[in-house]
Amino acid sequence: MAETKIAGVMRAGAYSPNHIGNDAAIFNVVAEQLRKRGCEVNIYSEEQFIAGAAQERIIINMCREARSVALLQRLEDEGALVINSGYGIENCTRERMTRILLGSNIPYPESIIVNTDQAIRERLDSTRMSPCWIKKAESHSMHKEDVSYARHTEEAQEVLQEYFLRGIKRAVINRHLPGDLIKFYGVADSPFFYWFYPLQEGHSKYGAEAINGMPANLPFSVEKLRAICAKCSEVLDVKIYGGDCIVSPEGDIRIIDFNDWPSFAPCRAEAAPHIARHIMNAIKRHTAK
Repeated sequence: MAETKIAGVMRAGAYSPNHIGNDAAIFNVVAEQLRKRGCEVNIYSEEQFIAGAAQERIIINMCREARSVALLQRLEDEGALVINSGYGIENCTRERMTRILLGSNIPYPESIIVNTDQAIRERLDSTRMSPCWIKKAESHSMHKEDVSYARHTEEAQEVLQEYFLRGIKRAVINRHLPGDLIKFYGVADSPFFYWFYPLQEGHSKYGAEAINGMPANLPFSVEKLRAICAKCSEVLDVKIYGGDCIVSPEGDIRIIDFNDWPSFAPCRAEAAPHIARHIMNAIKRHTAK
C-alpha cells in the first residue's frame, strides 16, 4: 500500500462553465502523475468532500464552492496540507483579489468596488472610467454575465442594476485596458510558465476575448510577466495558477485576472509533471515539520 494518501477534490461542474472536461482532465492527469510517484490518490466530488467522505490529511483540490472552501480552511488550520490553500482560493474572489493586488503594488487596472444598488454614472464620468468591466465581487464566476463589458456609463449602470436583481450585492468595476490580451499558466517554485494569445489560438470561455481584438504582438518582457505572476502567487497564496493580463502599446503589463488551479488546457501535458513535483515537494516539507 502506498504510504502517502492524498484526497483529490474535483471542481463542481457549476464552477467549470464551458470547461468541465478540461478541468477534470488536468486534475486526472496530475493524480496519475502522483500515483506514478508512489502515492495513493482518492478522488472525491465537492459534494462528497463537504459530506465528510475524505479522511486524508493531504488534500489537493480545485474547489470553488463556499462550503468546501470553508472546510479546506478549517482542515488547514488543523494541520492538514491543502493545495491550493482554501485561503488562497478565497483570495481569488474579485473583491479580495482586487484589494490584495492593489495593496501589494501589483500592476492592475484602476478599479472601484461598489454595492450593486448604488448610482455610479457620475462617479464613472468624473474618473473617465468608461468603457469598463463589471465583475461579480463576492464569489467566483459561474455564469457569462458575472463578467460584463460596459461600453459607456449608462450601460454600466444597467449592468449593475441587473446584478442587483440577480441577488449579487457587490461588484468590482475595472477600467478597460486597450492592448494585447495574454493568458498565462504557472506553478510556484518551478520552471514552468506558459503564455499565449487566447483569441489567436481560439481559446475562449465566454467570448469576451474578442473585445480587445486580435493581438498586435506588442513587445513585452516575458521575464517581467513571470516575475509579476510569481508575486501574485505569493501575495494571494495560490501555488497552481493561471490568469490574464493586458500588454499596452507601451509594453506595460497589467494583471486583469488571477485564478486558482485553472484548466491548463493548451499545455496540460507539459504542466502536469511540474504540478505533481510541486505537490511532492510540499508533502516532503510538510512531513518534515
